[in-house]
Amino acid sequence: MTSFSVPTRRRTHWVDITAPVRKAVRELGVASGAVTVFVPHTTAGITINEHADPDVATDLEGVFDRLVPWEGPYRHAEGNTAAHAKASLVGSSARVPVEDGDLRLGTWQGVFLCEFDGPRTRQVWVTP
Repeated sequence: MTSFSVPTRRRTHWVDITAPVRKAVRELGVASGAVTVFVPHTTAGITINEHADPDVATDLEGVFDRLVPWEGPYRHAEGNTAAHAKASLVGSSARVPVEDGDLRLGTWQGVFLCEFDGPRTRQVWVTP
């Protein structure tokens, strides 16, 4: 396993982590197979989506904020129930194929850390 840190700048912030995941694949020496990209946090997630146009990530931040508003009739004393709900919708990991030592993503795809309770510094784990 290898890991890296990702700083986030906003409460809801989708960060393209494709480049550091590619670096992790090289560090792990994975030539063929797959890696799991995992975030060990309950208010953040990992997903694959379009990274060619940064407006897609910005739009998705807004979609999630409208789907699960920060204010609500929530009971969680810490006050971040919306972040927990969004993280559950996205999930904490993605499995990505690897071929010839590189990620096998579609033309427009990238790997994102999805922050829902920032700004913070998050850890991302990559395992073969």
